[in-house]
Amino acid sequence: MGLRRRIRSLFKGPEEFDLTSGSIGKPLFFLSMPIVVTNLFQTAYNLADTFWLGQYNTDALAAISFAFPMVFLLISLGMGISVAGSVLVAQFTGADSEREAEYAASQTVTFAVIASAIFGVVGYAGVNTFLELMGASRDVLPMASSYMEVISLGLVFMFGFFVFVALMRGYGDTITPMLVMFGSVVLNIVIDPLLIFGFQANPLFGFLGASGLEARLLEFTGYTGSGIEGAAIATVFSRALALLVGLAIMFRGNRGVQIHLRDMTPDLSYLRRLVRIGLPASIEGTGRALSMNLLLVIVALFPDTVVAAYGIGTRVFSVVFLPAIAVARGVETMTGQNMGAGKPDRAERAAGLAAKTLFGVLSIAGVIVWFTAAPIADVFTTNPEVVEIATQFLRYVALSFGFIGIMRAYTGSFRGAGKTLTAAAISVLMLGVIRFPIAWVTAGPLGETGVWLSFAISNVAGAIIAYAWYRRGTWRGGDLTESRVSADEPSIETPADGD
Repeated sequence: MGLRRRIRSLFKGPEEFDLTSGSIGKPLFFLSMPIVVTNLFQTAYNLADTFWLGQYNTDALAAISFAFPMVFLLISLGMGISVAGSVLVAQFTGADSEREAEYAASQTVTFAVIASAIFGVVGYAGVNTFLELMGASRDVLPMASSYMEVISLGLVFMFGFFVFVALMRGYGDTITPMLVMFGSVVLNIVIDPLLIFGFQANPLFGFLGASGLEARLLEFTGYTGSGIEGAAIATVFSRALALLVGLAIMFRGNRGVQIHLRDMTPDLSYLRRLVRIGLPASIEGTGRALSMNLLLVIVALFPDTVVAAYGIGTRVFSVVFLPAIAVARGVETMTGQNMGAGKPDRAERAAGLAAKTLFGVLSIAGVIVWFTAAPIADVFTTNPEVVEIATQFLRYVALSFGFIGIMRAYTGSFRGAGKTLTAAAISVLMLGVIRFPIAWVTAGPLGETGVWLSFAISNVAGAIIAYAWYRRGTWRGGDLTESRVSADEPSIETPADGD
């Protein structure tokens, strides 16, 4: 009971704290802590695939190194809708405009479904062409294509859950998405090895000491697994169930923001509002995805062992940066609600506190990763050459982790204020103008070490750019709540310019 009480004390719902008054540290912590856990669960999807496929073979591990950037690209293309919905819900909630918040959430769900369906079809049709352009080898290409075809067909479910998380976060409820994500991840981790290996030589049964059960299931079903395609099916299936639960929660409206069928008829005037706010966020996310893909083009010039090591390194970074991403989302919500409440100074203090805290926490994490890089890499693969290369990658980047925290904190505040174009510009400068050119120029004389250096240098530069831009104070004009809706009719006015 004592342990349960301590765990519950770490998580508080929006009814237990006020984001627009009182202290800043506590509400930011209680808002961000569930996001850290939710993002950890989110990353567990990718880590589970990476781990189990690493046990399958090295080509499968290299295949998802090509597939993940494409997944990120497809989701990033529609990311602006979820960001716009989250920002609008946050600002209307801060302004005590519940009806506007509900309408914004409902319209966001509608256009998110439409957009993800379109991007899924496009992704499915262009899988082979995309992966060939990325430089996937003949051994890796069929596996990566199989994985991405399944993911593309299930993109509506994957992106739909991200929208649920974003809308609930804008309202200030980060606990409910965390709980839904937990159930989804547990399901994915259990069925992942079953669909990859089937019931023949399945390492899961070896870990559980249940080889007799494995033999009986194999005899009964004859299922020998679907390989990398099975990993994709497991991910899509578990996400689909999570989305159904999320929609049920929002329609009921007893937790977080409520959505209504009557508000879900596509409203083109509201689409313009979502695009105005969200397009720069999509540009930012797409820029990140393109950066990953362009870097992968460079990495693909090296042997598959380097590609596999790159995949391991980026997966590890996705875990390490969870606090930065989570706190940035918390800052985004705090900024949005405080801008809606007319309190920009409070929003600025939240961003400054987050930047300092994240720099310290991630710097400590970087030191730990530097000393434990080899054991970390060894978890994901049995190939000693891949372990050696991945260790080098992790050590080159580790000591720059703290700077990612600074950049994320300030870009989160920009987004919360509706200045999504500014956040996008910082991301493009960091990734497209600094990271990729450095990797391209140095990969020749330095080999893969040049790519690793490009990460470290761009992380530091991104922090400097974000801090300097934020100090200019141009984000303060980002209140998007000028218009109001009545109880029956939505506003069709467009928001104030983002930048």
